[in-house]
Amino acid sequence: MRMPRPSDAQKEAFRALVPEAGDVEVRPMFGQLAAFVAGNMFMALYGDQVTFKLDETSLAAAHARPDAGPFAPAGRTMRAYVALPLDAPGLDGLATQALAYVASLPPK
Repeated sequence: MRMPRPSDAQKEAFRALVPEAGDVEVRPMFGQLAAFVAGNMFMALYGDQVTFKLDETSLAAAHARPDAGPFAPAGRTMRAYVALPLDAPGLDGLATQALAYVASLPPK
């Protein structure tokens, strides 16, 4: 299965969405971009979608959105993540929630 390739414009949109914090790092991963805090990924660009790692309550709420779906790279669902279109409304809040949740996890 081929991985989708984001355009330069999509990469810029993703970078603009990543919350600004001193310990946040954006780096390439498998031809995509991902944002990390303390070595843990909290959001990623996957083609024209953005994915967020969320706590169970926030994840359930995000999955209830009509534009949400599972994050399943190469057909393998990553259960702690939700995928949404990069142009969906309300992504700033999800990015902030994802950062807060993953920052609370043990560093890698």
